[in-house]
Amino acid sequence: MSEPLNPTPETPGPAAEAPGPTPENAPPATDDAAALRAASFERQRRLRQEPRFPGGPAADPAGSHHERRIRSFQPRRSRVTAGQEDALQRLWPKWGLDIDGKGVLHLPTLFDGLPVVLEIGFGMGEATAQMAADAPDTGILAVDVHTPGQGNLLGLADRAGLSNVRVANGDAIILLREMLEPAALDGLRVYFPDPWPKKRHHKRRLIQPEFLDLVAQRLKPGAVLHCATDWEPYAEQMLDVLTAHPLFENTQADGGYAPRPAFRPLTRFEGQGLDKGHVVHDVLFTRR
Repeated sequence: MSEPLNPTPETPGPAAEAPGPTPENAPPATDDAAALRAASFERQRRLRQEPRFPGGPAADPAGSHHERRIRSFQPRRSRVTAGQEDALQRLWPKWGLDIDGKGVLHLPTLFDGLPVVLEIGFGMGEATAQMAADAPDTGILAVDVHTPGQGNLLGLADRAGLSNVRVANGDAIILLREMLEPAALDGLRVYFPDPWPKKRHHKRRLIQPEFLDLVAQRLKPGAVLHCATDWEPYAEQMLDVLTAHPLFENTQADGGYAPRPAFRPLTRFEGQGLDKGHVVHDVLFTRR
């Protein structure tokens, strides 16, 4: 006969205190703690996916496209002003679109037949709005993931009476790969992308050979790819990978950097970099 599991005075066994009542503030059992953590994680995940403004940009427009890919951008949320919120709610249904990867855009319809330039990463949108005002015969499809900047650009375009700007929310790679037709673009602008300065993060930089392969499919022959950065090592990488690519040709006869074109406004961010002694480099290549 096996020994009893719970010794009694009649059945000697190791001394042990009888468990008392559990204090109200005692930590939950291990399984309960794991369940609570899982529920909290799920709540946070749902919150990240919920739009901040109903009818405005989606929090995660291409949720079904989260393939295992190193991303060149870091989504971030920051405070949206009342003016930016108003612009998002009023103008997003008219001028905004989510990059969800679910359909191909027909740019001539979206821009009333104008030639279209794609701008990846526009910050708060001041330079984009200025370029749109200076060239009303060119459509600008401006992509970013920063909600305050999206609202700010929409507001700037509205106040200036611009009709040649559309704001796209999400991953530009999905837009290029899945939502644009071949040879759909008349130009591409990448101004002051995240330089990812640490060596271990260089793989996150946007301007890479694989990115140029994709871009080459979407640019018309003769279209201009224009990059600008105040991070000199990144400028060197841009120049090197574009020079090595067989479908792009430097606009500069000496194979070097280009002077800042008059159509690219001097931005506040750029001015701050110049004040710190940074050197800004423009890289302009045409699609062969």
